[in-house]
Amino acid sequence: MTRSELRSSVTLASIFALRMLGLFLILPVFAVHARGIPGGDNAMLVGLALGIYGLTQAVLQLPFGMASDRWGRKPVIAAGLGIFAVGSFVAAAATGIVGTIVGRALQGAGAVSAAITAFVADSTRDSQRTKAMAMVGGSIGVTFALALVGAPMLYRLIGMSGIFALTGVLALAAIAVVVFIVPPAPRTLAADASRTPLRDVVREPDLLRLNFGIFSLHAVQMAMFVVLPTWLADRAGIPVSAHWKIYLPVVVLSFALMLPPLIWSERRGRLRAVFLFSIALVLAVELLFVTRPNGLLPFAGLLLLFFAGFNVLEATLPSLISRLAPADAKGTALGVYNTTQSLGLFFGGAFGGWIQQHWGRPAVFAACAVLMAAWLVVAFGHRRWPDSKRTSTRG
Repeated sequence: MTRSELRSSVTLASIFALRMLGLFLILPVFAVHARGIPGGDNAMLVGLALGIYGLTQAVLQLPFGMASDRWGRKPVIAAGLGIFAVGSFVAAAATGIVGTIVGRALQGAGAVSAAITAFVADSTRDSQRTKAMAMVGGSIGVTFALALVGAPMLYRLIGMSGIFALTGVLALAAIAVVVFIVPPAPRTLAADASRTPLRDVVREPDLLRLNFGIFSLHAVQMAMFVVLPTWLADRAGIPVSAHWKIYLPVVVLSFALMLPPLIWSERRGRLRAVFLFSIALVLAVELLFVTRPNGLLPFAGLLLLFFAGFNVLEATLPSLISRLAPADAKGTALGVYNTTQSLGLFFGGAFGGWIQQHWGRPAVFAACAVLMAAWLVVAFGHRRWPDSKRTSTRG
């Protein structure tokens, strides 16, 4: 990578991660916090508060991406971060579950994921784009890990309102980063605009499989965190402020477990095997959670395996999208990808809360297992598996 490519990739990945931080910071603590606010005893409303962020993102992801094609990446990203900040402050001021839902919806309305990933594609050569997209995908995993560890401690220090306000302040700081630190997009942006019709990008079979994958992965992640915080509090008797003691070692070890298979797959050209194994691993974890494991050690072990598989998939999916998309439609393909990701976040939160409300916690994990099993079947049909040894193979 050139210095400019590296600077663009790192700063844009950090902005992407910051926006995701607004989602992830509340996951480990909100389900427990909601018990003490008006309306928070309704699991379906709690799930909606977690997932509404994804719905408004999904609705506005493509419009923001198209606006960035017309008016430029930086102005659209800055505007989206401003909307995100407003939503954060609305949620910070909320006194009940309904106000929190409104704030979360506004947070998600700052849907800049497609614009950011398109900016990354604009700012990197084809030979370096996979590395840049892997930075974006990896930043999500790192942000998720930091949120799991930091959220319980922040909740103890500044409360839920403070967490929301903090994300708003960080979003405002990110606007300054976009304006003054991120290098400008190449002047040839308009000439490079997508020529492949949107319908062709949406219908491409392998991209469809990857989009179903990111939908499933984030739906499962969100649904699980409708259940896990209260499970830790109720079954293990651990207060929410101490949940970081479980999450910290699990997350650190999961990153250590993630790296060897990724390196091995690059060196040996075995991306397909690692990808499918990671899906199967998350599926197995969901099935084991259905059995209601007793004791902290089995619980932590399952979380460790979940995050190991999740991190591999989270880092791999955007890279695959950028490598398999038509050369003149990478921004469009990434816009569709981020839309389906956002829909997964909404679906997981809302559906997970609804299932728990009607059938209890084990049923949530059973539903997650069904979704992961469906993804595994879909992924087996994937035809192109780019890797370090060959750009296209038949799976």
